[in-house]
Amino acid sequence: MTLAIFDLDNTLIAGDSDHLWGEYLCTQNMVDETQFRAANEGFYADYQRGELDIQAYLAFALAPLAGRSPESLRELQTSFLKDCIEPILLSAAAGLIQEHRSRGDRLLIITATNEFVTAPIARLLGIEELLGCAVEVANGVLTGRPTGTLTYREGKVARLKEWLIEEGESLEGAWFYSDSHNDLPLLEVVDNPVAVDADPTLSHIAQDRGWPQISLRA
Repeated sequence: MTLAIFDLDNTLIAGDSDHLWGEYLCTQNMVDETQFRAANEGFYADYQRGELDIQAYLAFALAPLAGRSPESLRELQTSFLKDCIEPILLSAAAGLIQEHRSRGDRLLIITATNEFVTAPIARLLGIEELLGCAVEVANGVLTGRPTGTLTYREGKVARLKEWLIEEGESLEGAWFYSDSHNDLPLLEVVDNPVAVDADPTLSHIAQDRGWPQISLRA
C-alpha cells in the first residue's frame, strides 16, 4: 500500500487553520483581542519566513485552552469549522484525495498545526489518519502544553518515522503534497514530492529540482 501524505494548511484548504483559529478566538472573547491578534500575526510572519519558534508558538496558541475539557470546547470547534473552514474547502483538493483513495493508497495528513484544531478538519476532509502537534490532556482537561514529537520542519520527518514503525509502513513510493518551504525536510525524503500552490521559496526549489507543481485553487 502506497502512502499519500498531505500537508493541510494552504494545501488541502485555502488558508491557515492555525492562524484562523487564533483570529476566531479573538471574535469569541476568549482572549485579549488586541494583544492576542498582534502576537498571532507575529508568529504567522515568523512561520512564513521559516523562523518560527514552535515551542513558543504552541505555548501561546494553547494557553486559551488550558483548564478546559475537550467536551466543553466541542461547540466552539463546530462553529469554527462552519464559519472559518467550510468556506475555504477546495473542490480540487477533494478530487485529489479521492484519486488517491481510488488507487487504494493510505491517506495521511501531517501538519504543524495542533491536533485539537486539525482533527475535526481531517474528518471533514474524509481523512482518518492525522499527525499534528499533540495536545496534552490530564485529569480530563487540556493542560495548554504540547506533548510528543512536534510536527514542524524536521519534526515532521521524525514523527512520521515513528508512525511508520508503529504502523509497519514504509515510504516506498510515497507521495507528499505541500505548499511550504518549511516542509522541505519531508519533501526531500519521499519518492514523489509535489509542490501545491507553493510559496515563492518552495516554488523556486521545486523548479530547480524538477518536482511537479500543481494548483488546487485554479
